Amino acid sequence: MLRYHIWTIGCQMNRAESQRMADYLDSAGCQAATGFSDADLVVLNTCVVRQSAENKVLGTLGLLKGLKGQSHGLRILVTGCFVDSDTHNVTARFPEVELAFRPGDNEALVAWCEEQGITVKRKESISQVSSPCAFVPIIQGCDNYCSYCIVPYRRGSEISRPVVDIICEVEELAERGIREATLLGQNVDSYGHDLPGRPDLADLLTELGSIDALARIRFLTNHPKDISLKLIDTVACSEKVCEHFQLPVQAGDDDILRAMRRGYTAEQYREIVQTIRRRMTLVSLSTDIIVGFPGETEEQFGHTYSLIENLRFDVVHVAAYSPRPDAAASREYQDDVPQPVKRERLARIEALQAGIAGEINAQMRGRPVEVLVEGKKQGRWFGRTRSDKLVFFEDPGDWLGRLVTIQIERTSPWSLGGWLLINS
Repeated sequence: MLRYHIWTIGCQMNRAESQRMADYLDSAGCQAATGFSDADLVVLNTCVVRQSAENKVLGTLGLLKGLKGQSHGLRILVTGCFVDSDTHNVTARFPEVELAFRPGDNEALVAWCEEQGITVKRKESISQVSSPCAFVPIIQGCDNYCSYCIVPYRRGSEISRPVVDIICEVEELAERGIREATLLGQNVDSYGHDLPGRPDLADLLTELGSIDALARIRFLTNHPKDISLKLIDTVACSEKVCEHFQLPVQAGDDDILRAMRRGYTAEQYREIVQTIRRRMTLVSLSTDIIVGFPGETEEQFGHTYSLIENLRFDVVHVAAYSPRPDAAASREYQDDVPQPVKRERLARIEALQAGIAGEINAQMRGRPVEVLVEGKKQGRWFGRTRSDKLVFFEDPGDWLGRLVTIQIERTSPWSLGGWLLINS
């Protein structure tokens, strides 16, 4: 029996695609290994959005090369954004890799398996059963070509899945016990523009809201230039769509936003946030920030700092700019912000956000919140509120996949803690 191990880093889309690959291999009678050392087949599902992620991929390939030298039977496959349109580049550069295929190219994996005499059952749904939450890709690729981003060059142009396929998958997942579905796309706000009749994300959310066994629906990631009032109103009126928006701003300075090719101004972004908060008083917002973009001055960084200070996000994901091959910024601009300056600016954003998140979460102390229980960590149950707050509690019962009410007693910038009141 072939034993496989899938190594995954990067975004939620990678995690969803890894689960689907595991389903294919499971359907062929393969068995999941505990790690590299006891696997016959290793699949690396990679990310190169940042140089640090690419370094991890390179380090892991080096490790596997050594393992393959010790065990000539080890098979190594590579997918994800490390693989560009010419997949042979990877196998030429790393001869220990037997196959490289584009992210989401399941047919390439199936074809390889069949060449090895491994019969795989083709299917479009995923069979996640270990968690009550599932990731469901709805659109692949990106057409935005932000100047710092490599994703369009690796994942290609936007291709939406038909509405009926998504509904069938989510219905099947709900029948298997999934209570929460998160719809995924590099830009979910573009969903449907390439389909007959041009259904949009709001239409899809409305359709999925009618699945009785499904308790919650989430979606990510949004693009500020494409988010619509129709979508905001749909979330506000839905009983099942969670009141949380992941809305990356990347910078708070208009010149930097223009150089990033983001397609909006800082003021336009503020207006979107104000619109969302007018429609949903309990909504939570998360965003992404890049510090040290080429040419970023201290004044321009100050505009980003002020935007975070004024808008008070629940979560801020911050990263230092690193040039990416193929992306326009690496060709057009010099990476001229010194690394110590990048690290200092990143630390200032993190410190600012820790204070803001701590204050926001402290307001929940003493309140009851609804939590979907996702599992256990170090003996404590954990789950998330509708607004995507991580909550821990202790109780001897079996609460996996249940909606429970937790009285919040402890808060921090990163999580909440409390005790069980009653299951919902």
